Amino acid sequence: MADPKGFLNHGREVAKSRPVDVRLKDWNEVYVPGSLLPIISKQASRCMDCGIPFCHNGCPLGNLIPEWNDYAYREDWAAASERLHATNNFPEFTGRLCPAPCESACVLGINQPAVTIKNVEVSIIDKAWDSGDVEPQAPERLSGKTVAVIGSGPAGLAAAQQLTRAGHTVAVYERADRIGGLLRYGIPEFKMEKRHINRRIEQMRAEGTRFRTGIEIGRDLKATDLKKRYDAVVIAAGATMARDLPVPGRELKGVYQAMEYLPLANKVQEGDYVTSPISAEGKHVVVIGGGDTGADCVGTAHRQGAASVTQLEIMPRPGEERNPGQPWPTFPMLYKVTSAHEEGGERVYSVSTTHFEGDEDGNVQWLHLSEVEFIEGKLTPKPGTERKIPAQLVTLAMGFTGTDRDNGLVEQFGLDLDERGNIARDADFQTNVPGVFVAGDAGRGQSLIVWAIAEGRSAARGTDRFLAGASELPAPIRPTDRSLMV
Repeated sequence: MADPKGFLNHGREVAKSRPVDVRLKDWNEVYVPGSLLPIISKQASRCMDCGIPFCHNGCPLGNLIPEWNDYAYREDWAAASERLHATNNFPEFTGRLCPAPCESACVLGINQPAVTIKNVEVSIIDKAWDSGDVEPQAPERLSGKTVAVIGSGPAGLAAAQQLTRAGHTVAVYERADRIGGLLRYGIPEFKMEKRHINRRIEQMRAEGTRFRTGIEIGRDLKATDLKKRYDAVVIAAGATMARDLPVPGRELKGVYQAMEYLPLANKVQEGDYVTSPISAEGKHVVVIGGGDTGADCVGTAHRQGAASVTQLEIMPRPGEERNPGQPWPTFPMLYKVTSAHEEGGERVYSVSTTHFEGDEDGNVQWLHLSEVEFIEGKLTPKPGTERKIPAQLVTLAMGFTGTDRDNGLVEQFGLDLDERGNIARDADFQTNVPGVFVAGDAGRGQSLIVWAIAEGRSAARGTDRFLAGASELPAPIRPTDRSLMV
């Protein structure tokens, strides 16, 4: 183990954030560069190397956390990077974006603050990149088999990298103009700078993976034609159908889905626009939805100079401690203050939007809402609580309902769906169509980045077995595995 007394001698310390008034002036990551390295060895030493490391089960990737904590404590960064990459293709993504279910499952967390697993992870990979320890791993020989991967989010990239390293010739198809999926155009720059994606893409190109942007399978290229070109197909197209809000006034100008709003802000950072075509500057902004996507909208609106930002959530405010129904080591629903919430704005819980009100030109101006409460298990409006708040820009961040059904991909392949509307698959992540596999949100439903990478790796193994009859690629999960969290 690391330090037998580490958890007794050192308290939990996390990455330091830049001052709010400083970081709101740019789009760089909110954390102070280099602030972790001076403390990370002591933080890694707090890992107790438990007899049963529940953090393994808390992480869908099965990360070997006690092992790389030990190496980080000893500052053996090359060995730590090797152990980290043994289970995770992209730890610089998860170390910045994952909500860290591993920390919720940390044994130390039973009666003390958990080990800062996420901070140790991102420190290891950043050090590895700086030291040149992350190199292309091209296959020794090619199999002669070809694979198309549809979608370049974390699931698609993980599947593509694993299959390329197994010796197959892999092409990734992405309908957007750049590779990265939601990592590129859904995650704001202040949460993860896109240089982290760019250097992984270059690594993958050096390994032999090919990328095709601006091609939407089902529209620009029929799924049936794609299947004829390749020996196998992995669908990692995500769950991009956004949940809508069918209330009066939804058609007013200024009411957008979050994924109409956020990508434009990222395109400004890519140099495509000088200013976003949908900007919060000088406007009263309302974000409907209390999850991570909603928080991304909040932080983006702050940086665009919104006059005010209000975030609405229909559910009651979570508690700050675990409730009895979510005991350790499950992943609890807790009140979370993200970096975006630290920057200002108001959060309102237990409210439901009744309708929008606009001006004579059809622009949204007000949002009408009422408080709600649970009555016989159903959220019900509370009489007499109706009110309106100013709203000149509204973003809907209420989650997603499944993979895109409008482009014809599902129908052209002839894919079966499960009871939740996701693409159905078997234990090898294969659909009802032989040679067509599915990974990530397209088969699982909206979920976390760690699940996407884990599923991409597992689908790659299933695909490799289909092509070669056997596979030496690891299979961290099964399609029905929920581990310790949903």
